Amino acid sequence: MSWKIPFYRKRLKTETELIHAVEGRPIPKHIAIIMDGNGRWAKARKLPRSAGHRQGVEVLRDIISICSQIAIKHLTLFAFSTENWKRSEAEIQTLMSLLVEFLQKEIAELHEKGVKIWMLGDMQGLPEEATREIEYAIKLTKNNKGLQVNIALNYGSRVEIVRAAKNIAEDILKGRLTLNDITEECFSHYLYTDGIPDPDLLIRTSGEFRLSNFLLYQSAYTEFLFTKKQLLWPDFNRQKLLESILEYQNRSRRYGGITE
Repeated sequence: MSWKIPFYRKRLKTETELIHAVEGRPIPKHIAIIMDGNGRWAKARKLPRSAGHRQGVEVLRDIISICSQIAIKHLTLFAFSTENWKRSEAEIQTLMSLLVEFLQKEIAELHEKGVKIWMLGDMQGLPEEATREIEYAIKLTKNNKGLQVNIALNYGSRVEIVRAAKNIAEDILKGRLTLNDITEECFSHYLYTDGIPDPDLLIRTSGEFRLSNFLLYQSAYTEFLFTKKQLLWPDFNRQKLLESILEYQNRSRRYGGITE
């Protein structure tokens, strides 16, 4: 589904009006975002790709802020996939440096606001400095009760599922599990997202209509919102996030059933 704003929503012009509208209806507990389009944003402005990534980080600050403000419980961000290692060494270094910079600059304020940081993915293989800053952020914020920001880093959903299957097989071989113990609930405990509710809403910017190996198992009943291709991640903002939530609130989630 492409980006669209229902007619009734066009009257909502200010952020205050949008917040009031969103808070008047059930708010998604978990929003996941594929932050796509940084490179295209930079190319359109004849800037290096690193400029697009840096602007994307600025947007991220605002999105975390508004999610915390309206009491979203979980925000999961696809920051770096297992496939992204195919990019140039220079771009990978830029992405990791921006992650380190973001955590170093923002973690104190995030902690003060009660934000909890968590990571989804394989910590092994990440640069030492990035690993150190992530571990520090997780340890510092582990007891916070506000918004939980899940950073999907060195993450691939197929790898996650295979990892879960291997760990279940190992536990069966060691006598910790029996075949009859394996249920959907049991399987979910072996995923990186153990203890995290499935996403209610998944947003992908830039007009691409695919999940790109992101939260495949967890998105069985997730509502998807794919923006128009003109809306790249560096152009996303608080208002667009609120409009996305309103779009979600206007849908009927039936989970395979019917509504009268």
